[in-house]
Amino acid sequence: MKFKITATSDKARTGEIRTAHGIIKTPAFMPVGTAATVKAMLPESVRATGADIILGNTYHLMLRPGAERIAKLGGLHKFMNWPGPILTDSGGFQVMSLAKLRKIDKDGVTFQSHIDGGEHRLTPEKSMEIQHLLGSDITMVFDECTPYPATHEEAEDSMRLSLEWAERSKQAFIPSPGHALFGIVQGGIYPDLREESARALVDIGFDGYAIGGLAVGEGQEEMFNVLDYTIPLLPENKPRYLMGVGKPDDIIGAVARGIDMFDCVIPTRSGRNGQAYVRGGTINIRNAEYADDLHPLDPECLCPACLDYARAYLHHLVKSNEILGSMLMTWHNLQYYQDLMKGLREG
Repeated sequence: MKFKITATSDKARTGEIRTAHGIIKTPAFMPVGTAATVKAMLPESVRATGADIILGNTYHLMLRPGAERIAKLGGLHKFMNWPGPILTDSGGFQVMSLAKLRKIDKDGVTFQSHIDGGEHRLTPEKSMEIQHLLGSDITMVFDECTPYPATHEEAEDSMRLSLEWAERSKQAFIPSPGHALFGIVQGGIYPDLREESARALVDIGFDGYAIGGLAVGEGQEEMFNVLDYTIPLLPENKPRYLMGVGKPDDIIGAVARGIDMFDCVIPTRSGRNGQAYVRGGTINIRNAEYADDLHPLDPECLCPACLDYARAYLHHLVKSNEILGSMLMTWHNLQYYQDLMKGLREG
């Protein structure tokens, strides 16, 4: 994988990441395709919004339909009909947030599936194997997402475990042209732990560096504080990825601090629940005030929801729980996010 910075403005920068399946223009927002699909969207529709890359999930795909099956069927790109780059997260966050009866030890995590209760084992080596089978362009190291709030001791133990797993992930990763492995900085809200994590990961050496364990309840001000003292510790010539973020103002603030990549379920989840991101704020299309509104959702947006349908129709679809409502609202939100990223790149 190759990363080139094309322009800078103070700490913000634009660039290009070249992968086996194409170029990612940065700053980039990755729509979340957890189970080999961006919910309520065709792959062609996701591409039409301007997205260069999507995110898939190791935990969900290992449980159903299984990484071996996806590999047998030609890999994740072919399986889900997405020709562009794919980043897969390692499964660590989902093991902590979704799995039942999980047991963590130095080697890895044993857990019960949230789907059928079956027992599974995930280790750094297994996570690398699964992501290799999927054919990920960007693989994430297996880590433990530090909970919030956490004491300094709890955050330190979690961070050190993640460092051990990061080193094992690097050893197990199978390099190939156009493919990359990213490390993940942990350490909660503690500057000394973030510094120790970042310096150790840089010493191990990765193709890019993510900042994890944020957007978990600490608030925007604290998140920006962590970015302010963590980003300067990371190499300037490698992509920086803020995991699980976020709302538009979170993204704008993080780009200004030097972040290159983002992912979040907010635009798709909000769309399915009737909330639209528009220039100037948000709209809850379920509200009665839109029942007779013939205006477009956002007059400046060029997505199908805005070009071809009125707010009144979208209100009807969402209130009636029609699938088309989820599709159009999701398309709009993803278009809004990609327009935001394009504006940041061009601004």
